Amino acid sequence: SREFGSGGRFIGEEIAKKLGYEFYDKTIIGKIAEETGFSEKFIEEKAEYAPTKNIFSYAFVGRNSSGMSIEDYLNSVQRKIILDAVEKGPCVIVGRCADYVLSNCSDCGDVINAFIYADMATKVKRSVEEYKDKNDNPEMFVRRMDKTRASYYNYYTPNQWGARDNYDVLINSAVGIDTTVDMLYTLAKSKFGGDK
Repeated sequence: SREFGSGGRFIGEEIAKKLGYEFYDKTIIGKIAEETGFSEKFIEEKAEYAPTKNIFSYAFVGRNSSGMSIEDYLNSVQRKIILDAVEKGPCVIVGRCADYVLSNCSDCGDVINAFIYADMATKVKRSVEEYKDKNDNPEMFVRRMDKTRASYYNYYTPNQWGARDNYDVLINSAVGIDTTVDMLYTLAKSKFGGDK
């Protein structure tokens, strides 16, 4: 998992390359589209937003005959895709509540759950430079993105997003992206053994 602007997606991708593992991030959206028939754009808009917890608003969320909202359905498909990915072999998965899904899977083998965070100045700088964010208020944009991720995670898991008890390691990527990659690579190599 990662805070917006922390470089977590890039870090995950680099670790996957170094380990020779498959990498899953936005590719999961494409797989959800294949599975459900919804467009990737629709999934991207819906799959990261939690249905409201407000009881009054909750009554107006569209649901099927079993009481499942579109967001609930997409989350269940996403969970299946994460478990299928792990079954295929070693991989790095960024976001998508994967840490929770995998920590509650008895057949998933060894897992390292990491949370990448950074101070606001670092996240805003990266958001503007790396993500080409054109927003008038980059700090507000970063806060909104983190709030959206937290809301989704907190809705679909009993855990709190970013809480240290959910992860094996939390790393402040402000120490440097390469340093963060090296630390996680060393941890993976130590835990999983082998040449990689």
